[in-house]
Amino acid sequence: MGRARSTGCGCYNPPVALSLYLHIPFCTTRCSYCDFNTYARLEDRIPAYVEALAAEIRTVAAGMRSADVAAEDLRVHTVYFGGGTPSLLGAESLRLLLRTARSEFEVSPDAEISIEANPGSLSSSRVEAWVRLGVGRLSLGGQSADPADLTLLGRRHTYADVVESVRAARAAGMANLNVDWILGLPHQSLDSWKTTLQRALELETEHLSIYSLSLEYGTPLRAWVLRGLVPQPEADLAADMYEATVERLDAADFVQYEISNWARRRPVAERGSPIEEATFACRHNLQYWRNQPYLGFGAGAHGCALGWRYSNVLSPDGYIRAVSNGRPTLPPIGPAAATQEKTTPTDGMGETMFLGLRLVQEGVNEEGFSRRFGRSIASTYGPELERLTEQGLIAHDSGRLRLTPRGRLLGNRVFEAFV
Repeated sequence: MGRARSTGCGCYNPPVALSLYLHIPFCTTRCSYCDFNTYARLEDRIPAYVEALAAEIRTVAAGMRSADVAAEDLRVHTVYFGGGTPSLLGAESLRLLLRTARSEFEVSPDAEISIEANPGSLSSSRVEAWVRLGVGRLSLGGQSADPADLTLLGRRHTYADVVESVRAARAAGMANLNVDWILGLPHQSLDSWKTTLQRALELETEHLSIYSLSLEYGTPLRAWVLRGLVPQPEADLAADMYEATVERLDAADFVQYEISNWARRRPVAERGSPIEEATFACRHNLQYWRNQPYLGFGAGAHGCALGWRYSNVLSPDGYIRAVSNGRPTLPPIGPAAATQEKTTPTDGMGETMFLGLRLVQEGVNEEGFSRRFGRSIASTYGPELERLTEQGLIAHDSGRLRLTPRGRLLGNRVFEAFV
């Protein structure tokens, strides 16, 4: 069999280092706005789940090697523990998973290794253990500095807990911190959001992820709004909050590199360096937005590599059983896959467009697109580009397509043109 090449979705290219995503679906409680694949009060499953995760990593890596995947296609430059609440894992569980990843893949010594955590659950000693294992990036779910907002969202922490978690992380030597925040909440005023934003800046973290509330199907918060128990969020007010955020963070010298993500500049960076070298941008998430290959491990995890897209079974118990059964699969798909599909060049082109346009600085490079797919953006999406340009949603500059400031507010209208 010929050597496979790491790919995004639907195309073959020169080797690109992989990203690994490990999903930890356990939470102590479930938040009112959350539609992620998470489960409360199943912490007793964690030991068996961690063993299954390690087994899935070994199985997928062995399958890729048996398929004669080139060594350079097993290189890994980011590892991300997401959830759920990955910080529920003990240090020994984290050590097992990282040791397995490093033994099965070529994990770079300077790989970005990230873990998510809830404020109020950290101590310096706990973070110190993570740092010793190579974790260099911590992402905290702050969401709001307003107690009423946190109650509505079902969060169990306070803003003081966020402050204390940041302090503990710094004391442990964690040098790359992100905090997530949400704007556009019911009852939230522009002034209260500005207060939260100011509190976020006072933490002096390297990165801020700021999302506009989305009322997802099946969440309690959406049900409360539909029943009239909670007011419908105001889209125009959320837009005002977003524009105020862009202005305030620009004044604070943050670089907005993606629609919802801002990073501080690194102290030393060469002029013209890629965004991940010039700033504290999240390298793992850049892998997604650049439509580059990643492997997903765990219940409900998604992956896209070697021309295949797949997703795993959702239930933790079902996932553990599926990995234990160990049925043979086609690399890079593991034994717990619930869905799988071969991707096409058409898939890859569309995803490269709508994901890449999220990168407000980088956008979509026309030369890179042509090199990757063998055809130009203009010949592929001419009518769509003309319409979106006329509507003032995208702009062409220096061989790149980018969202305009108006396009960032109406991103979904742009993205649906390429789906």
